[in-house]
Amino acid sequence: MAKIAVYMTGGIALYKGIEVIRSLEKDGHQVRVAMTTSATKLIAPATLHALTHEPVLTTLWGQSNSPVPHIELADWSDFAIVLPATANIIGKMANGIANDAVSTTLLATAAPKIVIPAMNTHMWENPAVQRNIAQLKQDGVRIIEPATGVLAEGYEGKGRLPEPNEIINQLRLIINGLDRSLLSGKHLLITAGGTREAIDPVRFIGNRSSGKMGIAIAEAAAYAGAHVELILGQITVPQPVNKQIKIYRVESTEEMQAMVTKLFSASNILIMAAAVADFRPVQIAGQKIKKQPGQEELGLQLVKTTDILKTTAAKKRSDQFVVGFAAETDSLLQNANKKLESKNADLIIANSVAGNDSAFGSDLDQVTILQLGASPIKWPKMTKKEVATKLIQLLATKIK
Repeated sequence: MAKIAVYMTGGIALYKGIEVIRSLEKDGHQVRVAMTTSATKLIAPATLHALTHEPVLTTLWGQSNSPVPHIELADWSDFAIVLPATANIIGKMANGIANDAVSTTLLATAAPKIVIPAMNTHMWENPAVQRNIAQLKQDGVRIIEPATGVLAEGYEGKGRLPEPNEIINQLRLIINGLDRSLLSGKHLLITAGGTREAIDPVRFIGNRSSGKMGIAIAEAAAYAGAHVELILGQITVPQPVNKQIKIYRVESTEEMQAMVTKLFSASNILIMAAAVADFRPVQIAGQKIKKQPGQEELGLQLVKTTDILKTTAAKKRSDQFVVGFAAETDSLLQNANKKLESKNADLIIANSVAGNDSAFGSDLDQVTILQLGASPIKWPKMTKKEVATKLIQLLATKIK
C-alpha cells in the first residue's frame, strides 16, 4: 500500500478531508498530514495527529526529530494530495513559490501530486486561477475538478469540494495506476445490480446483488477515458455521478434485455455484471395476492427469462468484446467454464456467492478470469474497486 501525504489548506471545505483520510487509511494506506497556518484555524492539528497517529507538519522549524522535516516528508511520500486546494496554494505550486511548510514541502516532492480545488466560483473562473491550473496540468499534476452546487456564500456555482466518496473513488483509480487515456474513444456498455420479477403489485422475485461491482467497473472505465452507458437494475448503493456515464434504470430482466439490445451495436465492450433473474412468473396478479382462510401454500408457475448474455453475444461483431459474470454457490470453475463455452462470451469473471464468502453486498471480492483456450487466472482477494481497475487494464489489451 502507498505512503500518502495530505496537504490541508485553509478552505472552509477542509472538514471533508477528515473523511477522505479515514477512507485512505481503511484502504490500508499510510497517511501523514501537513497543514498551512490558515488550516490550523479551522481544524486543530491534534485532530489529525489522533487520526493518523503521525506528527502533523505545520512549520519548517523545530517540530520534528528530523533535521529537515519538510524534505523528510517529501522523500517519504508515494503520493501528495492537496485537499482542499485554495487559489493561494494553486498559485504557489504553479509558480514555484515556497514560503511556508506546505508550499516548501510540495516544491521538494518528486512523487505524483493530486490537487483537489475548492473555492468561490468567481475565484475558480478567474483567468489567473485557470492559468495556474493549466500550468499544473502541464507540469503533470492531476486535478480533480471541483463540483457544482451551493457554495459557502449561499449561492450556486462551480467550486465546491466534491463529496468525500467521490474524491476517494477518483483517488483509488489514480493510486491504482489507471491511465486516463487507456480507453479514450471507446464505448462500454455495462449492466449492474439485480433484476426484479413482479409477482403482484407488492411482491417480486429478486436477489441480493448490490450493484457495487458493476458501478465500480463503470467508474473505472469512465476514468480511463471511455464513454460509458450503464444499465442499472436494483442497487443498494448510490448511482455514480459522472458526465461520462449515462445511466438507464430498468427493473425486470426483459426490460434490461430490451435496453441492452438497443445500445449494444454502438459499444466496443459489453460487461454483464448484473445479477439477472433466470425465471419470472407466468402471470402477474393485477392486485395484491391475499391469504385465504386455511391457506397453507401458494404455488407460482415460473417461466424462463431471456438469457441476455447468450442472446447478445450471439450477435457480436468481430470488433466487439463480451464479458460475463458467473456467480456460483458451488463448483465455481466447472459451472463458470460451462457458461464460457455455451454463451459465446469472450471472458467470464467467476466469483463465489456462497455463505460467508459471498460477494453480494461486500466491498471485497475474489475472482477468477476465464477465457477460451487459456488457463484460469485467479486474482487475489481485493476490493471491488481494485478488481474494476485491474479488469479495465486487462480489457484495454483486448480491443484495438
